[in-house]
Amino acid sequence: MNTHPQELLIFLKLLGDESRLTLLRLLNQQEYNVGDLAERVGLGEPTVSHHLSKLRQAGLVSLRMEGNQRFYRLNQKGLARFKSQVARIEQFPPEPEATAPDESWIKELGWSAKDSKVLHDYTQNGKLIRIPSKRGKLLVILRWLATRFQPDTLYSEAEVNDLIKSVHAEDYVGLRRDLVDWGYLRRERGGGKYWLAPAEED
Repeated sequence: MNTHPQELLIFLKLLGDESRLTLLRLLNQQEYNVGDLAERVGLGEPTVSHHLSKLRQAGLVSLRMEGNQRFYRLNQKGLARFKSQVARIEQFPPEPEATAPDESWIKELGWSAKDSKVLHDYTQNGKLIRIPSKRGKLLVILRWLATRFQPDTLYSEAEVNDLIKSVHAEDYVGLRRDLVDWGYLRRERGGGKYWLAPAEED
């Protein structure tokens, strides 16, 4: 696993907060919804939701939807990545020379300046570098992810995962659920097959 100084800095800044550390410890024990977590840590639900969103963006927390309920748990893979970064903190490679990112694909989409700016802020060279916490920006990202699927095509769950991993491997499960929850993908009952929602349903 490579050592990435900027990624480690994000982790350290994120976890330099006692409330977020407490949330991680609780989520390591079991799965919680926002209300239960808020009661356990003595904070308001909006504050807890904000902390969870930050932790999820960093890949430290996973989200599971059940009806209208959102359940969170510790993402062991994300935690292992953070631990690996810390263990190799003295091995940072020299910073590479900055190169201009390729954003030609954003222009080719022909989207509005506002939506294009969201893609500019949250992607780099066609890869999603972090997940937006605000709904409006998240929907732009989900709409972009939906363009990677072909209409009138059935996909297995593994195929959906692979398509999402090609742009963001850290929380592909959460993004897959968001694509379904927000109506960009349709899912067969039981989750066997997925397909792109018809354009008229956008």
